[in-house]
Amino acid sequence: MRSHPSLSLLIVLSTLIASVGAAERPPNVVVILTDDQGWGDLSVNGNTNLATPNIDTLARDGATFENFYVCAVCAPTRAEFLTGRYYPRTGVSGVSEGAGRLNPDETTLADVLKARGYQTGAFGKWHNGTQSPYHPNDRGFDEFYGFTSGHWGHYFSPPLDHNGQKVRGNGFVVDDFTDHALQFIEDNQDQPFFCYLPYNTPHSPMMISDQFYNKFADADLPLRNRDSKREDLMMTRAALAMCENIDWNVGRVLERLKELGIRDNTIVIYFSDNGPNSVRWNGGMKGKKGSNDEGGLRSPFFIRWPDQIPARLSVPQVTGAIDLLPTLTELVGGNLPTHKPLDGRSFTSLLKNKSPDWAPREIFSFRRDQVSVRTDRFRLDAEGRLYDIAADRGQYTDVASDHPLEHARLQQLAADHRAVMLQDIARNADRPFTVGFAPKTTLPARDGIPHGTIQRSSKAPNNSFFKNWTSEDDAITWSVEIGQAATYEATVHYTCAQENIGATIQLTIDGGDQTSANVRTAFDPALYDKSQERVENSHYFVKDFAPLELGSIDLEVGRATLRLTAPNITGAQAIDVHSIELVRK
Repeated sequence: MRSHPSLSLLIVLSTLIASVGAAERPPNVVVILTDDQGWGDLSVNGNTNLATPNIDTLARDGATFENFYVCAVCAPTRAEFLTGRYYPRTGVSGVSEGAGRLNPDETTLADVLKARGYQTGAFGKWHNGTQSPYHPNDRGFDEFYGFTSGHWGHYFSPPLDHNGQKVRGNGFVVDDFTDHALQFIEDNQDQPFFCYLPYNTPHSPMMISDQFYNKFADADLPLRNRDSKREDLMMTRAALAMCENIDWNVGRVLERLKELGIRDNTIVIYFSDNGPNSVRWNGGMKGKKGSNDEGGLRSPFFIRWPDQIPARLSVPQVTGAIDLLPTLTELVGGNLPTHKPLDGRSFTSLLKNKSPDWAPREIFSFRRDQVSVRTDRFRLDAEGRLYDIAADRGQYTDVASDHPLEHARLQQLAADHRAVMLQDIARNADRPFTVGFAPKTTLPARDGIPHGTIQRSSKAPNNSFFKNWTSEDDAITWSVEIGQAATYEATVHYTCAQENIGATIQLTIDGGDQTSANVRTAFDPALYDKSQERVENSHYFVKDFAPLELGSIDLEVGRATLRLTAPNITGAQAIDVHSIELVRK
């Protein structure tokens, strides 16, 4: 049967229109950021202890950056990636007790892409602020599913945050985050999207299912750290298992892009937020997470965009997380933020030109007032030693005496950078936690201060609760800034053993209103099962908490201190405290 001429013409025109639309549509962007995964935790980088075939394909099909640098710890890297600015400028100064918060006046990559017409989603570990206006939904992300803390205490169906609402996860967290990311990709396949997948592994707790761990449980690992006597093999085995789980999930993302027919119009980026979280094989480099040496700062980095970025491209120039906002903005045809100067630069020319327009540069690494400087050839370490990284990646030989002029130049640059960064940190040091900038605010134990006998459940504030409340003189305080005067319904999330019910719990705003309630119901659940945590002496303790409604409290605009007390304790102790929730009426 012959087709009608007008029908054939219609088909041709429709095809042309579709192709023109596809050509004009900016590329999707998928960014996968892992947590505490070292440069050496991938088989593509020579680690034969594990196999990461899906991540390895990104190097095969795209570009590998051989000298890509991040920060020594988590939140600073995330801030630099999201803003294109050195992290002390952004309000971030550390990883806990509010130090990871990204100032609300910073423009994020999500803001830039949203202005370009993108749907934006983040699935995993945020670590740049919890309360509005620091929450990811306030920072350009339409969709958020994950947790906002620096780390999480349990990885199997834990409590999570979905667009500001408390939910319960489903299965292993990285699998769960990927499930939500895949749904977001599918839902937005017909429009440009930015899918940010900040995985939270292989950060501790070293929890991983038998499916991935069994391979490593008793494995004799041929590659060891350069200081093998310091290596904890149980930690290494767990980390490798978690990395193989990451690889499996990366494979799921890549396969879904292919199935939906959007692979060729999607930029995929993969990198880590700092060096490995333990002493394990890392290409012979010095240092790990927390260090300003190569091993603490050098990250794997791959970028794939079929037909736009050459396959198997190797990029030797020094680049870093600060370069991603300007680079992606240029690649998608967006507009750079102009109200604050960027520290990063677009490396687009390194991807597309055999003779790129790329001037030599220095990248600075700052932590706890120590500075390390990296050039294309050298690293000046935080103690002032100079290493020729091109010849000595392991930083064995100080060559300062062989290059006195370069040594002096980099020392001066480091001193200047340190002075500026310390000024920025001082400027952002006094920041209370925000209340009332959204209808509901949660103040977790992480952000509070215990007084008297009260203790944290673990040494790290990020995922802790308060316990051992034994005295009526004890208190928990939160330094806050009230954004809107109103009456707020206050709820404390608590646990209490049967023999301790009857305590009075009171919330007071210093110099203002107060409200209280008696604990009439016991809630004393067991800690979450840790049988799939693969190292000894875990300091992570997680359990469920119940709400205790304290009543209404009037809060005025401005700075104040919220104080939680127990003026009447009838048993051995009052309650364990997870958080306070304040809902504006």
